[in-house]
Amino acid sequence: MTGHENTPEWARSILKLRHQLGLSQTALGARLHCSAMAISRWERGRKEPPAQCYIQLGNLAGEPECWSFWERAGLRSADLARMLPGGRAVLHKTNFPHFEIVVAGSGEKRRKVSKKVRLIAIPVLPVQVATRGERGDHRTMLDRVSTEEMIAAPALWCPNPAETSCLRVRGSSMSPLINDGDIIAVDCSQLDPNELSGKIVVAWHRENGLSLSRFLLANGVQLLESENRDYQPVILSKDRNWRLVGKVLWWIQQAP
Repeated sequence: MTGHENTPEWARSILKLRHQLGLSQTALGARLHCSAMAISRWERGRKEPPAQCYIQLGNLAGEPECWSFWERAGLRSADLARMLPGGRAVLHKTNFPHFEIVVAGSGEKRRKVSKKVRLIAIPVLPVQVATRGERGDHRTMLDRVSTEEMIAAPALWCPNPAETSCLRVRGSSMSPLINDGDIIAVDCSQLDPNELSGKIVVAWHRENGLSLSRFLLANGVQLLESENRDYQPVILSKDRNWRLVGKVLWWIQQAP
């Protein structure tokens, strides 16, 4: 029996994907925020990738190989079926990550609308972002945090998959827009202050950790503002302990 035959199937899949993408171990590692040595260990079956790397490998692989990577990260087709309008009926009629969504409606004047979308699996991390008056987690290297769960979302919602993660909200000073316990999707590649004015962002403070606010840029002054006006805006230039972490793309709330 050859050494290749002794290599786990998941390791062979990673090697095959890297060759299909035409990437060196260093280049693939750069996309996944890990070292070439880590890629080498994966391909030899010495160490298995963490769940978040499996998610990103699936995003790179596309249909149909994506599922072999996503399943090793814990994402199941049954989980996805619960997220889609029409549930399993839609799931069985489609191929992933290109599938058809039927926009449900009632009444004769409504018509069915279908749209092809690419599915992105986004990690939900055990990291809490606080609103004003609360303390958030201090971790900012989100690509190094183990995945807790996953959310499947259209590519339209996730322009930079490798830099996007979902975090949980703590506190209520962003209510009624974003509430305690909501899940937010954060794109850590969007950090240009000139493009973030008026947007919801995650920032980090040396003492208070990750914080959720609305970013404002007015006459060259950078502010962080809460939806609850009982809290005064924070002027970033007056406190050098602040830095931007990323833009909030969207959020999920549980129905009351």
